[in-house]
Amino acid sequence: MLRPSPRLLAAPPTYRPLPRVRSRPCPVPTQRRFKSGPFGYTMAKALVYSRRGEPSEVLKLHVHSISPSLPPSSVLVRTLAATINPADVNTIQGTYAAKPPLTQLIGTEEPSACPGNEGVFEVVVAGSSVDSVKAGDWVIPKAAHIGTWRTHAVFDAHDLFRVDRDGLTPTQVALVSVNPCSAYRMLRHYGPGAGIKSGLAMRPLEIGSGEWFIQNGANSGVGRAAIQFAKLWGLRSINVVRDRDSPEATDALIRDLTDLGADAVVTESQFLSREWKDRLAELTRGGREPIGLGLNCVGGKSATALARSLSDGGSLVSYGAMAKQPVIFPVGLVIFKDIRFVGFWLSKWNQDDPTGRAHMVDDILNLVREGKFRDAPVRHVRWDWDTKEDVLCAAAQGGLDGFRDGKGIFVFGDT
Repeated sequence: MLRPSPRLLAAPPTYRPLPRVRSRPCPVPTQRRFKSGPFGYTMAKALVYSRRGEPSEVLKLHVHSISPSLPPSSVLVRTLAATINPADVNTIQGTYAAKPPLTQLIGTEEPSACPGNEGVFEVVVAGSSVDSVKAGDWVIPKAAHIGTWRTHAVFDAHDLFRVDRDGLTPTQVALVSVNPCSAYRMLRHYGPGAGIKSGLAMRPLEIGSGEWFIQNGANSGVGRAAIQFAKLWGLRSINVVRDRDSPEATDALIRDLTDLGADAVVTESQFLSREWKDRLAELTRGGREPIGLGLNCVGGKSATALARSLSDGGSLVSYGAMAKQPVIFPVGLVIFKDIRFVGFWLSKWNQDDPTGRAHMVDDILNLVREGKFRDAPVRHVRWDWDTKEDVLCAAAQGGLDGFRDGKGIFVFGDT
C-alpha cells in the first residue's frame, strides 16, 4: 500500500507574501455574457429537426458545447436576433425547394439540421487567420440555410458579411436580409417598365419615372418594403390586401399602408369583382399610364387577376405561393399582350451576385438609419438560456399563421 510522504503530512511552511499586483479590468469581447462550460467550452442551444414535418412536432431543443479551439479561418458567434420566415417553416416541412443536409456536426443523436435563414450575430472570438471581422462586430449570413435558430455557432468567416452596427438595433439588422432585399431587387431588376414601347418587358428601374406596379400580399414584409421603396424612388403602387374580419379592421390596414406611401389600396374582394376594371381605368387614366410590373406572392385567382391588370409587355414576377394554388395564366395574355411570367428566388440571386447583395444591404440599412425606411411589424419571442422548448416551437409553428400581428423574431437575452 502506498503511504503519503512525511513531507506531505508536515505543517505547511510559511511563505513570504508576493507583492500586490494592481488589478485592471479585462477587456470583454461583448457586453452580454454567455454560458461557459468546463475547460473554456461554450455551452450552446439550437433548435434542430431530424425529420421533415410540422415545427411543433419535429423541432427539438438541443444542448451542446463548442470547443475553445477554433479553426484559423472560423469565428465563434452569438446570435442576437433571428427571424421566423414562412420559408423557414416550409423548409422544416420539406415543401421548400432547398433542403439543408442533415448532419451530426453539433453532436445530435441523429443527423439533424438547424433552421433559420435570417438573423444577426455578434462575433465573440475570431480565428487566428481571420482579418475580415473582429470580436464585437455584427455579422449576417451570406448564404441561405446557415441555421440562425441557435444561441451560438462556429462559422467560416467567409460565410458571414459584416455590417456597420452604428445607429441600428439587432432587430433592424436581423430583418434586412429577406423581405426588404426581395422587394429592392425585384423593383430594381424588373422595374415597372414601358414594356413593348421600349422593346424590353424586363428592364432596370427608372428612378422618378412615376410608373405603376401592382402587388398582392401588400401587407407582407415584402409588400410593405416595396411600398416604401416605390415612394422613395418615384414609383406608384396599387396594393391588394385580404379582407379583414371587420370593416373597421380593413380600414385600419388601408390607413396603415397609405401612411407608408401606398398610392392605392384595394381588398381582395374588390380586386376580384367585376367593378375592378373600371377602378383600374380610373387609377391609370384609362390605361394611358401603364402598369408594367406585378408582384405575386399569393398565386391562384389573385395572381391571374394581377396578370390581367398589366399593360402590354408587362411582367408578372412570382416570389411566393401563400395560397398554395398554382399560377394560371390565360394564353391570350401571352400571345396578344406579351405578358411575361417569371419567378424570383432571392437565394439564387444572392449566390450569383454577392457583391451586389452587399451594396444592397448597405443601402437599405442606410435608409433605416436615416429614418426613411420602417421595419415591418414584429412579434418578439424572448430566447434566454432557460426558455422552454415548447415556447420556441410554438413560435416557429406560428410562422405561417394568417392575419398575424407581425413577423416572429427570436430575440436572444441571457444565453
